[in-house]
Amino acid sequence: MNQPSTPQGHPEALYVLFFTEMWERFSYYGMRAILTLYMIAPVSEKYGGGMGLSEKEAGPIYGLYTASVYLLTLPGGWLADNIFGQKKAIWFGGIIIMLGHIILAFPAGNMVFFIGLAIVAIGTGLLKPNISSIVGELYPEGGARRDAGFSIFYMGINVGGALGMLTVGYLGEKIEWHVGFGAAAAGMFLGLVGFKLMEEKYLKPYGLLKTKEIEKDKVADSKSNNMALMMIGILISLLLVLQFTNVIDVTTAQGLAQAMGVIIVSITTFYFVYILIAGKLSAVERTRMYVMAIFFVAIAIFWAGYEQGGSTLNIFAERNTNRFIFGWEMPASWLQGMQSVYVILFAPIVGAIWLYLSKRNSNPSAPIKFGMGLIILSFGFLLMYFASQYIVIGEKASFMWLIITYLFTVLGELCISPVGLSFYTKLAPARFVSQLVGIWFVGAALGNLIAGMFASNFDKDNVAQMPSLFMLVVVVSLISGLLMILLYKPIKKWMGGVE
Repeated sequence: MNQPSTPQGHPEALYVLFFTEMWERFSYYGMRAILTLYMIAPVSEKYGGGMGLSEKEAGPIYGLYTASVYLLTLPGGWLADNIFGQKKAIWFGGIIIMLGHIILAFPAGNMVFFIGLAIVAIGTGLLKPNISSIVGELYPEGGARRDAGFSIFYMGINVGGALGMLTVGYLGEKIEWHVGFGAAAAGMFLGLVGFKLMEEKYLKPYGLLKTKEIEKDKVADSKSNNMALMMIGILISLLLVLQFTNVIDVTTAQGLAQAMGVIIVSITTFYFVYILIAGKLSAVERTRMYVMAIFFVAIAIFWAGYEQGGSTLNIFAERNTNRFIFGWEMPASWLQGMQSVYVILFAPIVGAIWLYLSKRNSNPSAPIKFGMGLIILSFGFLLMYFASQYIVIGEKASFMWLIITYLFTVLGELCISPVGLSFYTKLAPARFVSQLVGIWFVGAALGNLIAGMFASNFDKDNVAQMPSLFMLVVVVSLISGLLMILLYKPIKKWMGGVE
């Protein structure tokens, strides 16, 4: 299929997806930038105020929301593969996201606010995996050009993220919280308008429902349905046992977050087993599924550290950081925006390095890149370990500690995230590609959930524990990264020639 391309050799359709995703990420990261701060802000702080929640309540709620955003990409991928097609899923998902942000823009009480969060999560689950799937569809030949395309797409995510955090963060912290939430709705509206105007010209052959392939490769026969029902029954039984033995308590935010963790791990395990048993896979597809499972664990560990930008590190910025510049105090949410700025600056450089090494047959394999990313992440949290020593003695840390920490987290991200997403579309059996891209985002869901739960331990009345909390992230990330590098040969062999 010959489609119009840019002078750089990428399909013009890539830039339609770039701008759509940019505005969706504007709305998501903009709202996320102020979400925790809004929840812990005193009710009487300003007009409308915050929600006045403690860290033990706000952290799990943040984790539940961000985890749900990514967890719902699994049914979102299934709906696209079987009912809508990817293109319609993007359109419907964007509309739902906008409606959720509009609800958040009105100070109508906590319950209405939580409903708005749920609606945003549903829409994002429908849009997020399917826009990435179409990017993969633009590069059927694979190779380094495909990786470069994903890196460009990834820059769109971070341009939107940076603009969203700056705009929504300023409006929310300096003007009024709900004005910030309203700006997130406006961003998604702009993304929908651009997508609709350019869809017919540039995306017409992409993201369609593949009816013939569905009928040919259909695995949802009675045996498969029975297996799925059995897995659901086991999951419900497990949650009931945990509830009635007081291991979890779903009547609290922390208990709900713990239950969500059980659900994520169980669903992912069941789903991999389901495809391995009922997916009619070839031997090569089967070993590639093992690799995807390993990458799932690695990405969950990575995001558990990285996504603390919106939870633990955001609270650290607001409460424990000196943010004054020439007498003006910057919004705390702006500091996490450095992650997006760094991606914009360094993504082309890292992408060029991979292309340079690829031409010389020296490009590191995916497992090594994953290991490098986790180790670099650990260096960033090592800095936070030292920064937190100031808090223990009653001082505030310079905002430069966070600035440099975010640099390390982004360099780690550039080793893992765009490369990993590209590899997931390569490794996945063609008939399950959107669903398995959804599984990739479920790994992000688990990481986000852990990041939120981690913030629940960030007690302002017990700052002495802060260094040990950051050191825990250092140790887990470092060990995981070293294991990925040490085991890269068998992992690479299981990839079955995918490079």
